[in-house]
Amino acid sequence: MKVGLVSPYDLSVPGGVQAQVLGLAGYLVNHGIEPMVIGPGLPAGVEGVDLGGSVTIPGNGSKVPIVIDPRCRTKLREASVGLDLLHVHEPLMPLVSLFATRAGPPVIATFHAAPGPVGRVAYKLTAPVMRWLLGNTVAVTAVSSTAAAVLPASVGARIIPNGLALDAMRSDVHRDPDRVSFLGRDEPRKGLDVLLAAWPRVLEAVPGATLTVMGADRGDVGVEWMGRVDDATKAKVLGSTAVFVAPQLGGESFGIVLLEAMASGAAVVASNLDPFVDVADGAARFFPVGDSTALAKALVEVLTDPAERGRLASVGHEVAARYDWDVVGASYSSLYAEVAS
Repeated sequence: MKVGLVSPYDLSVPGGVQAQVLGLAGYLVNHGIEPMVIGPGLPAGVEGVDLGGSVTIPGNGSKVPIVIDPRCRTKLREASVGLDLLHVHEPLMPLVSLFATRAGPPVIATFHAAPGPVGRVAYKLTAPVMRWLLGNTVAVTAVSSTAAAVLPASVGARIIPNGLALDAMRSDVHRDPDRVSFLGRDEPRKGLDVLLAAWPRVLEAVPGATLTVMGADRGDVGVEWMGRVDDATKAKVLGSTAVFVAPQLGGESFGIVLLEAMASGAAVVASNLDPFVDVADGAARFFPVGDSTALAKALVEVLTDPAERGRLASVGHEVAARYDWDVVGASYSSLYAEVAS
């Protein structure tokens, strides 16, 4: 079976959807399915079709790199020849995904995002014509109940969560019992400012604590700023981390960073967003969204309690195993076979 995996976002730019597309492709190629990755910014060594350059636009409290050149429609149709089906991620995202749903083959559409207020209004307004917008779509999935909640019941979305390569997150590095880490872009909704506001209180109680920030670089003294990191560096830092912090303020539909930290053996402290609570399933210490005082208290309690840290890490590793690509990828393989037949 030949399956086209369509990403509307530039695959050379780090992002949740991009990572899922590439991760799924890696799983499928080893399980009897021939994947073709289709999208802008195709990385070297990945089998697929590059749809050209992207531009960055604001969206959902972030910045999204998408294609606005309508000529991508012709490339999509050409790339779809000979494919048994297309798996289109974020099917309503212009222009790539919207064109892909009408490129020819039957489509599986996967919704990832938790839309902001504007997005929710747009989904509500388009609900009566959602099926038409989805073109050749014959099956709809969402990565979480949060992502599915904004969709009209008529699309019949089934939940297939995001996946991760559990083995890739294992590391043999020494775990520093005082190390706290964060991973995320320097955008308001990622909650970095909440963490930085909490940090002085943490240091008062745990003077030896250190904070490592991946994905951002403000250069402030007293914090280890790493900027953008590759997967190997991410795994090494998480493997040496005692407590991972996810202080996001909103706009999240899943929580793959929590699972990556859990798979690496770190204890997790996170804001109590619904998708975080759902995915962690009791394997994290939660605090109220945006409350830096509560975050500092939670961090101090976990840092100073080795038994609790060990418990969170142990339960977290069990939870993360449920999302390994061997589990999630098998769900997609079954759906592909169902659609093909």
